[in-house]
Amino acid sequence: MADIIDFSTLGEEPELDGMSREQLAAYLETVRERIARLDEEEPEDMESEAYEAWGDQHEELEDLADEIMDRLDG
Repeated sequence: MADIIDFSTLGEEPELDGMSREQLAAYLETVRERIARLDEEEPEDMESEAYEAWGDQHEELEDLADEIMDRLDG
């Protein structure tokens, strides 16, 4: 069984290049959970700075999820 890495305590995103398939899959699940939690916190005012910051973070996480999926597919 693969080692599961807890990324929630890291200040930065981990380096994807050194990860095994199992680690990538586990990290993808973590990123998807972070996106789901972020979705629950979506600001109501789409014109606010809070919404803009929320959108930027959401987009970064989606891009990260896409990059992880590309590595798993490759």
